[in-house]
Amino acid sequence: MATFLYKLGKLAFRRRHFVALIWVALLVAAGVGAASAPTAASSSFSIPGTEAQKAFDLLEQRAPETSADGASARVVFKAPAGQKVSDPANKKQIEKTLGAIKSGSDQVASAPDPFQSKTVSKDGSTAYSAVSYKVTSMELTDDDRDALEKTVDRAKESGLTVEVGGDALQAMPETGATEVIGIAVAAVVLIITFGSLIAAGLPLLTALIGVGIGVSTITALASALDLGTTTSTLAMMIGLAVGIDYALFIVSRFRGELAEGRDREEAAGRAVGTAGSAVVFAGLTVVIALVGLAVVNIPMLSKMGFAAAGTVAIAVLIALTLIPALLGYAGRRVLPAGTKSRLFGGGKKSEAAGEPKSNMGTRWARFVVRRPVAVLLLGVLGLGAAAIPVSQLELGLPDDGAQPTSTTQRKAYDLIADGFGPGFNGPLMVVSDLKGADDPKAAAATISKKISGLDDVLSVSPPMLNKAGDTAVLSVVPSSKPSSTETENLVHSIRDANAGLEADTGASTMVTGTTAMNIDVSQKLNDALLPYLALVVGLAFLLLIVVFRSILVPLKAAVGFLLSVLAALGAVVAVFQWGWLGSLFGVEQTGPIMSMMPIFMVGVVFGLAMDYEVFLVTRMREAYVHGERPGQAIVTGFHHGARVVTAAAVIMIAVFAGFIGSSEQMVKMIGFGLAIAVFFDAFVVRMAIVPAVLALLGKRAWWLPKWLDRALPNVDVEGEGLRDAAKDSDSDPDPDVDGERELVRV
Repeated sequence: MATFLYKLGKLAFRRRHFVALIWVALLVAAGVGAASAPTAASSSFSIPGTEAQKAFDLLEQRAPETSADGASARVVFKAPAGQKVSDPANKKQIEKTLGAIKSGSDQVASAPDPFQSKTVSKDGSTAYSAVSYKVTSMELTDDDRDALEKTVDRAKESGLTVEVGGDALQAMPETGATEVIGIAVAAVVLIITFGSLIAAGLPLLTALIGVGIGVSTITALASALDLGTTTSTLAMMIGLAVGIDYALFIVSRFRGELAEGRDREEAAGRAVGTAGSAVVFAGLTVVIALVGLAVVNIPMLSKMGFAAAGTVAIAVLIALTLIPALLGYAGRRVLPAGTKSRLFGGGKKSEAAGEPKSNMGTRWARFVVRRPVAVLLLGVLGLGAAAIPVSQLELGLPDDGAQPTSTTQRKAYDLIADGFGPGFNGPLMVVSDLKGADDPKAAAATISKKISGLDDVLSVSPPMLNKAGDTAVLSVVPSSKPSSTETENLVHSIRDANAGLEADTGASTMVTGTTAMNIDVSQKLNDALLPYLALVVGLAFLLLIVVFRSILVPLKAAVGFLLSVLAALGAVVAVFQWGWLGSLFGVEQTGPIMSMMPIFMVGVVFGLAMDYEVFLVTRMREAYVHGERPGQAIVTGFHHGARVVTAAAVIMIAVFAGFIGSSEQMVKMIGFGLAIAVFFDAFVVRMAIVPAVLALLGKRAWWLPKWLDRALPNVDVEGEGLRDAAKDSDSDPDPDVDGERELVRV
């Protein structure tokens, strides 16, 4: 591995014009594809194998005119204070508005009159019309949305309060200025770390190129592959973070090789051969974790994972090829100006000891090696305390009640809850297959009566039969809000009653609708969590055994990851479910944690956590293989890796935290969760718990059964195969670098 990457790095350095041209061409091609592709507003959502999806499929087959999976817009009208919506002027305006909505778009399937459909509140102050569309929200055009918005705006001029809920006006998430701030923080950290604007700019430039290619490709394929806006946001988030980190490690190692007196081409080859090996395996763990999301069998989640994995793969390829090519252009301008490189501990060797001069990394490592038990206990207890809120974790999918209070969707949600009751925001759709019933109408009536008698049922609409009379649809309004436990229990109660109803009537009953779909998604994700965890951790564990040639080091890495992800989930619960420091992070409405958050964080955080494990521990392994004692190998690993890993973690935290400013609750939660997880994993697990455990294990940390040692392939992450090349290059050092070698020790 190291020898192949060494040759690749030297080739990219020598053929830098050709390499740079290829990547620029790819960026242009992806950009042109994105610009000419139709825009996809949002991804359609399906969950194969669940009851909610089966009910939707049955309606699509037998009653396509109902547009069961079509977009919806719940238009809510509230009369001015002291008036009623039934007052002649208000009633006329409502009827006029609904007529304009119907005529404003060919895609409107129905816009029922609230006075005929009896959707007027008891006090007469509020009414709503459940406008349905023939197509999904993804297929609605900007013209369709504009027509709805303009009609609503005109209605407001009459004095009525008019708001729109549902997914018809689903907007693109806004990340705001904080995303740019995250990149700016990354730039500052790189400048401090490298002491050179050129060296700091290279990781940013290559990360932006990689993200540009990845996100543009996703945008170009969005319509054809049904990719939503969240897919590209996730790819951007992860692609930026790993892109900067991978380039940072290569550039840092390149400068270190220059400090040893090697010429630039040799330094580029050795940087890619050593640090590049770690980049490949770190990238592989991230890709495994993201692609593994497919085991959940939720198409939207699988697509998000594949898209993000593709962006990570691009980041790895750029780090291995474009970085050495650009280093060829930059020359010695990647070296620090003056002694700024010493800020974080760069410097010359101690002549007396023959060891690198102490920096913050070595001083911390020595402290941990002297007091491993105290550091280990403090780290584990701290993460354990942060993980306590996980015991109160409530899962669900965000509805309009989780939207910012400034949005029309949230205002409509609140008007419905105040005027009618919270259950009206999430009515359940009960679909009855009457083909097996002797008397379909009587069977539908029996089903309606049975459901009406269940707990937490506020009302049940009369059964609506399709043209063939073999399928009935009932709308069930719960007494509780859509995300409540009571509503979830009601869904299960209706499903539990199906066996008895089918025996009595011959008709089978299924529950669907947005609320039931959310419940099914949460259940499916919970069921898939353990198999997914076993798959991802198991594959990565095997990969790390090959990398480190040890059993205990990968085991310790996996346990440390579990600690950090539990602590991060605890922080997410505290902020987004309990509301602690909610105002600081812009959380306007607390509620259940997004149901895909645990499995998503397991996947992404595991991949990122292994990055730091690979980069930090490979330097320790390298020192140990070259003859150092276990304790000294830990110190040496920290001397070379701690500063760079710290910078990488701060950059990643800054990039993820930039997405906390998003207007979409899901993106905000993901950004916060990943940022806090990286903080816990990099600074508590990898910087404290890992060296403490290795210090306690000593030589046992690197134990591997002889039969397994013989069976495993030798991937040579330490660059052992490059030692002969190093001796050859040392005999003919670059004279221009020799005078600067003491300033650029990295």
